Amino acid sequence: MNEKQTDARQKHPDHGHISLRSILGGDFLAHDFLRRQGNLLILVVIMTILYVDNRYSSQMELIEIDRLKKELVDTKYDALTVSSELTERSRQSRIEEYISTEEGENSLGTATTPPYLIKEDD
Repeated sequence: MNEKQTDARQKHPDHGHISLRSILGGDFLAHDFLRRQGNLLILVVIMTILYVDNRYSSQMELIEIDRLKKELVDTKYDALTVSSELTERSRQSRIEEYISTEEGENSLGTATTPPYLIKEDD
């Protein structure tokens, strides 16, 4: 039985330990442990690649979200500026000022009498 074990070890040197020489020579890839756990190692490599890809995609999306947030703030400020300019231009005093400078003479003016309602007869 002892001779059978030595013959088996001589035929399959995979039962030995992994050394630096076997790693550099590539012999460790034929090691019995790696052959038995090959599917698990492939699964771990695939999961690692998926994890890195997911992390990269998430970071790219966060960068895009930050860029869009900055753009949104800029657009809000622009809209606020335009709204305040419109409010300033549509004030009654500004409109009167604009009309009086356009015509030369003030043909239009502010009403001095209050408006009145015309009632319908039923």
